[in-house]
Formats: sequence, C-alpha cells, structure tokens
Amino acid sequence: MEFLQSTYLGNSVQTWIIALAVALIVLIILRLLQSIVARKLSARAERTKIDLDDLAAELVRKTRFFFPLIVALYAGVQPLTLPPSGDSVFRAVVVIALLLQAALWGNTVISFWITRYMQKRMAEDAAAATSIGALRFVGQLLLWTVILLLALDNLGVDVTALVTGLGIGGLAVALALQNVLSDLFASLSIVLDKPFVIGDFIIVGDYLGTVEHIGLKTTRVRSLSGEQLVFSNADLLGSRIRNYKRMAQRRILFSFGVVYQTPLDKLTAIPGMVQEIIESLDNTRFDRAHFKAYGDFSLDYEVVYFVLVPEYNTYMDIQQAINLELYRRFEQEGIEFAYPTQTLLVRKEEYPPVAS
Repeated sequence: MEFLQSTYLGNSVQTWIIALAVALIVLIILRLLQSIVARKLSARAERTKIDLDDLAAELVRKTRFFFPLIVALYAGVQPLTLPPSGDSVFRAVVVIALLLQAALWGNTVISFWITRYMQKRMAEDAAAATSIGALRFVGQLLLWTVILLLALDNLGVDVTALVTGLGIGGLAVALALQNVLSDLFASLSIVLDKPFVIGDFIIVGDYLGTVEHIGLKTTRVRSLSGEQLVFSNADLLGSRIRNYKRMAQRRILFSFGVVYQTPLDKLTAIPGMVQEIIESLDNTRFDRAHFKAYGDFSLDYEVVYFVLVPEYNTYMDIQQAINLELYRRFEQEGIEFAYPTQTLLVRKEEYPPVAS
C-alpha cells in the first residue's frame, strides 16, 4: 500500500489511478452513448421526413473522437491537484478542442441546410439556389474566423492588436491579389444581381452554352459542341451577356422573294396567305407581312411573327412548317420563288453606209 501512497507530480499513485479510471469510464460511457444515439437517430431519420432528425443524426456522426476524449480527460483530472501552469494549459487545450468541435458542428449545420434548400429550390427557382450556394462559403468563412479568434483569445493572444495588424496586412494582400478579389466581388455581384443562374443558356461574345457552375473566381459554361468554357467572373460581367433562358417569346423576321412576272392579284394575296399559314400554327402570333422592296431580281416580302415559347427547337419546327406550307401554297397558286437571274438586252444598231 505504500506504493499507492507515493507521490508523483504532486498527486499520489492512488489519485492517479482514480483519475485514470474516471477518464476511462467516462470515455467508454460517452462512446457507447454516441453509438446508441447515432443508431437510433439514423433509424428514425429513415422512417420520417423531418429534416431535424436527419440533422441530429448528422451532428452525432460529425462528433469526432477527440471530443469525448477531452471531456473524459477533463472529468479525470478533477481529483488531481495540478500546478497553476499545468492547469491553465490543460484548460486552454480543453477550450480549443470544444471550439473545434463546435466549428465542425456549425459547419455541418450550414452545409446541411444549404444542401437541403438547394435540392428543394433548384427545380423551381435556380436563381435563389445559386445565391444560397455561393453564400455557403461566406457563412463557413465567418464561422471559422470567429472560432479562430476565440481560440487565440483563449491562448492569451491580443486579438485586438491582431485584427489591427491583419487589417494593415490585408491591404497589402488586397493590392497583390486585386485580380483574384475582382473575380470574387464579381461572383458576389452575380449572386446578388442574378444576370444568369445555373441552367441558363447564355451567349457571351462569340461563345454560347449552358451555365454549369458559378464559382468564386470562374463561371463554367457547357457549349453546344460539348467542350467546357471557363470565364473569369470579372471578364464575364464586363461583357454583354444574352440570356436566352429568360426569353418570354421570340420575335422572328424572315424574307423571301418572288419573280417579277408574278401577276398583281397574286402579289396582293401573298401577305394574307402568309398570315393564314402562321395563324394556323400553335405557339405563334402573327405581326405583319409586307411587299417590302423591288430587288435586283425579285419582288421582296418581309414577314414578322412571334414564337410564344423560348425553346429554340420549337422555333425551328414552326419555321420549317411555315416554309413547307408556303412552298405548297405557292406551287398551288402558280407563284414562283425568285432566284438570281440576269436578263441581257441585245440591240442591233443601224449605221448609215460609208461614202466611198
């Protein structure tokens, strides 16, 4: 029994054994509770459609081993008498571990709700889903910044002086990374102003495609030919963007010509014929049809109508139907489409005989 009463680091062996036993018992209990709670919450989450059940199960799964270990060690050291320096260091380690676990839980909550929101809103409001997705980074950055400052403050660092120093240093970094920051602010502008969202079909200069991803520095567009186009956000906002996804209707203008030999009554009937063809088709609204001009080799007509849906394939189907029906009607009425021709006028000149 003398061994149990011997002293090490200010505490008897018996006290050290008790502290170790308490730490082991608490650790085992916490791990068992974590396993049981995780299993029950996972089973409940599968049976119900409540998001809170899924979130609780995810939080338990994100609880790292160091958290119950630190709690167990904290419970174990209670019987011990630690020197002031050792006690302060241990308490700082415990606080930092708790802050780290809190950061992991907070990160899980942010990711969970943003992911669920995007899944629910993507189909009906891609713009809102894009905004929330971009703000995920901002929320997580703020969370980890706060955790870091609290940890440094707990370690005795003068946070006020640190923030001041970071402000001065941040100015220098901002000057060095102005291109990156320009893209970052352009990304926030895209998120808030929403000139386009994921899924929109856009044209930027000579490039066109469907928006696949809006990142902090670049936006990625899938072109019609299959390759991925990557635009800098700052350059993208500096360009003129045509967003076809937000087109409510298409205004279509097309022209055709008929030969000069077409009789007057046929020329007069052509606008009404075109109007009748267009109005017989679904998703169209006729605007006008006019005998526009005398061309070099044709009598030119100009037609304007609207396609009431934005899909390009629908527009092409309608235009094809108009062209085919117009060809059929012209053939039926004996009207000829014009094509480039030239008429040569040959005139024989009579010259008086030359006196000999």
